[in-house]
Amino acid sequence: MNVLLFDPFNGAAGDMIIGTLLDLGADEGLVRAAMRSVVGEPTIERVDRSGIRAVRVRTHAPVDHRTLEEVLDRVAESDAPAPAREMARRVFLRIHRAEESIHGEGAHFHEVGADDAIADVVGACTALHSLAPGGVAVRPVALGRGFAVGAHGTFPVPAPATVAILAGSDLRTVPGDEERELCTPTGAALLAEFSTVRPEDLGPVEIRAVGYGAGSRNPQGRPNVLRSMLVSTKEAPEGDRIDILETNVDDVTGEALAYTINCLMEEGARDASAIPVMMKKGRSGHLVRVISSPDTTDRLVGVMARELGTLGIRCIPMVHRAVAERTIEPVTVTIRGKETTIDVKCGWCEGKIVSFKAEYEQAAACARETGLPFREVAGTVEAAARRLFVERGVLEP
Repeated sequence: MNVLLFDPFNGAAGDMIIGTLLDLGADEGLVRAAMRSVVGEPTIERVDRSGIRAVRVRTHAPVDHRTLEEVLDRVAESDAPAPAREMARRVFLRIHRAEESIHGEGAHFHEVGADDAIADVVGACTALHSLAPGGVAVRPVALGRGFAVGAHGTFPVPAPATVAILAGSDLRTVPGDEERELCTPTGAALLAEFSTVRPEDLGPVEIRAVGYGAGSRNPQGRPNVLRSMLVSTKEAPEGDRIDILETNVDDVTGEALAYTINCLMEEGARDASAIPVMMKKGRSGHLVRVISSPDTTDRLVGVMARELGTLGIRCIPMVHRAVAERTIEPVTVTIRGKETTIDVKCGWCEGKIVSFKAEYEQAAACARETGLPFREVAGTVEAAARRLFVERGVLEP
């Protein structure tokens, strides 16, 4: 799988993110068109930052501040591809939540509501969309220190909005050793929205391409750039990666839950369960969790939405799963004078069977046919399997 890895050792800003993605191979024509539709033609050029060639992006936007509604309208009317517009909308909603947590409900955008910020967000989301990586990881973000001046006066670095955005994300940070703002609120919101993979979960990678995006400053002896890399991760063996689908429901009957789980299994779910949970305001509900192969996720999401009436389903994509080697071993037993063969599912580890269980449907059919309790049939089959496996030397006595 190809993963985009950001390395913000000098922080991050919106223009630096666009630059590094363009240098990495994003579609410049597509990015220019998206940004042009917001504020006019941007300047995209190659510059030198302490000996490193990097891409510098400038929007030439006027300093006009806008409300959230105006910002979202500009995003919706841009020429960015639809997935990029939707991502940009989520970025600004993320910023707005941070602003309201600081200034209260009805807070106005300031620097992050300016036209250049709108162009930066739309351009960055378009660039990411054109690269279409399988995942995005972000190494710790350098923040800087000291003080800066903004619309509300002088504030400590990092800016309050930057801190609030990062606090609502899974990104990690480091102080940085410069007396200036290294990570802007726009940069923090973009990286937080882009991030889908923890860097420590990547394991060994092969670097396929490297990009550098230039900041506006050019200090001596320190490259003011944002580095990104397109890396290839080692693919796990087939069947070792799954999606996890989850939703919370508090208005669904037990019968509906049971029916839904049955439908999910029939549609190809690896597993499905409903877990009792205590929800907000003390309401009782259930967490419905589905284990899905990536190729069946969309179909199973449809089943969950249709049968449960839920408006939101969380998808945790491509989770690595350690899977024991499995085999099916036929075991022949005599039950009530009749010889029958029932499959036993076995789990293996280091050449030994570590678990085994009679196959449910076959054991249940035998129980119905003979009139014996299911547990007695399953117990007889599993006892015979134990004797057989011990004799073969693949199960400890």
